[in-house]
Amino acid sequence: MHIGELQTPYKKKRKRIGRGPGSGHGKTSGRGHKGQKARAGSGKTPGFEGGQMPLQRRVPKRGFHPLNKVHYQLVNLLSLEKFNDGQTVDPETMVSRGLIKHAERPIKVLGQGDLTKKLVVRADAFSQSAKEKIAQAGGETVVREKSSKAVQGDTGSGV
Repeated sequence: MHIGELQTPYKKKRKRIGRGPGSGHGKTSGRGHKGQKARAGSGKTPGFEGGQMPLQRRVPKRGFHPLNKVHYQLVNLLSLEKFNDGQTVDPETMVSRGLIKHAERPIKVLGQGDLTKKLVVRADAFSQSAKEKIAQAGGETVVREKSSKAVQGDTGSGV
């Protein structure tokens, strides 16, 4: 292929409705004759099933779902063993080690496993057993102050 053989790509023209009988889309402008879809403002709401009871109303609802539930990123004491003795473990270091995905979202430390190193752990929440095990190892738990970025009602693993 040479540069002289290049052609402009084919572009399909936009359908121009309501431009008279010669256009092929005049008179009813592609809406057919009568009926709900022929009328102005005929858009139906999402979930409308033609008068049948919609799915979101047919399915039974169970329980209570709070809108402001906080979904924590969970970290166990087992995974904090990766850090060096005397190190400060904050959300940024947890992200760099791959323990959590987002530093700005709430973090909860759980007490599964044993901790042998003296660590200063910063998180949004601690389980009672985690607090005890960190203190027993000579470490410290620091509750992170609430930031405006803390996501509430976000999907994820919840406690």
